[in-house]
Amino acid sequence: MMSEATPEVSTFRVTLFFGPEPVEQADAVVCVFNVKKRSWKAGIQVAVEIGTSQLTALRRTIEVDDRLTASLKAVDPHEVSHYQERVTDVFAQAICRCKLDLRLRSGLVQKNQRMEADELMDELNEEVCARTEEILASIISELDLIQSCPSSSL
Repeated sequence: MMSEATPEVSTFRVTLFFGPEPVEQADAVVCVFNVKKRSWKAGIQVAVEIGTSQLTALRRTIEVDDRLTASLKAVDPHEVSHYQERVTDVFAQAICRCKLDLRLRSGLVQKNQRMEADELMDELNEEVCARTEEILASIISELDLIQSCPSSSL
């Protein structure tokens, strides 16, 4: 997953536990992360929700599908649909991680918690736009795709 972190976030070790999964009775998905701060004796779980409409809008905004088209051309045509499904999952994971990073920067108490879909929506939009290249690179890496246009920022 995405490796760059600000100094505040780097004091935490974050791993994806599971997700994305649909949120019951809501138009959202959730990813659950295990989070451990170096000074804590034990880690916590943080469930991060993202509304599906925000996820779709962000996917369009940073042009995920257009930017991955060339990379997907190198995939066996019989496997393209599988890769497209995986892109959807990995993208949701990356966006949830961005949202979690926002929370980590503002401080996190040592207890299991849930970030609702309507939290930090504007901040998340800004964060995703600022980290577009990183998000796309993480998708390409996670799916072992060939990068179509190398960028010096990756």
